[in-house]
Amino acid sequence: MLSNWYRTQLNDAGTAIDIVRITVALIIVMHPLHGLYYYDDIALFGGYLGSLGYPLGVQLAWLIMFVQVGCSVALLLRRFVAFACIGHGIIVCFGLWHFHRPLGWFVVGPGTGGMEWGFVLLGCLVAVAWAYWPRMTVGAVRAPQVPSTNTKLV
Repeated sequence: MLSNWYRTQLNDAGTAIDIVRITVALIIVMHPLHGLYYYDDIALFGGYLGSLGYPLGVQLAWLIMFVQVGCSVALLLRRFVAFACIGHGIIVCFGLWHFHRPLGWFVVGPGTGGMEWGFVLLGCLVAVAWAYWPRMTVGAVRAPQVPSTNTKLV
């Protein structure tokens, strides 16, 4: 035991990924909740999207807000988890590209408002989506069976 002190063992990965799933959902849902509380900010966000060249900026801002709420609720209820992560991931990627990329990498320190925490969020979304991605079981190709050491080869 003492000789293996440097080896780590995976313990209860399901609970760990659920902690990440719930935390990400709560962090992301703060954006649309802010928009619902400060109603005028949605129009401002829509104007920003329109200035980037997106048509129907205000409607797109409302759509983004509702997608974020829907995906966060899905994550919290553990329903359609992988697809909710994809929905969040698309919105986070657009936010990283349009808003955070011009501000650089760092959120604090050498810069402000950068991309680094957005990439942490994306990493969390990818991990949760990977854990909950539907696996093919019916009709899937199986690996060849290797005979056990107890069977005799004829």
